[in-house]
Amino acid sequence: MERVIGLGGIFFKSTDKKTLAEWYKKHLGLPVDNWGGAAFPWETLSHKNEKAYTIWSPFANDSSYFDPSDKPFMINFVVKDLSALLKTLRAEGVHVLDKTDENEFGKFGWIIDPEGNKIELWEPPKG
Repeated sequence: MERVIGLGGIFFKSTDKKTLAEWYKKHLGLPVDNWGGAAFPWETLSHKNEKAYTIWSPFANDSSYFDPSDKPFMINFVVKDLSALLKTLRAEGVHVLDKTDENEFGKFGWIIDPEGNKIELWEPPKG
C-alpha cells in the first residue's frame, strides 16, 4: 500500500500573517495568493498526469487548527488512499484523531506523532 506520496504543505502560526506573507512575496518571490498562502504545483511521481500542490500558508497565531498539538506548525502529507492509510495506522498503534473532513479540496485526516506534532494527511480530489 502506498503511504505518503508527496509534501502537501507547511502550515505555521504567525503574529501577523498578512504582513509576513507580504514579506515572503516581496523578498523571496513566493506567489502569495489572495487567500494568504502560496501553492506550488507538481506532478505526482507515481502518476505523471496527476497534478498536486504543495501549500505554504501562515495561520493566525490564535488559530485552533493545529489543536490538540501545542506546536506552532503542522506538516501536511499527500496520500493516495486516506481511509486505508488511517485504518492501517490505527492498527499500528498510531494516535489517529477521530475527525476527518471531505470537501472540494479533497479528504483530510490527522495523526499525532510521538512528539505531539499534529500531522495532516490529504487525499486530493480525483481529477
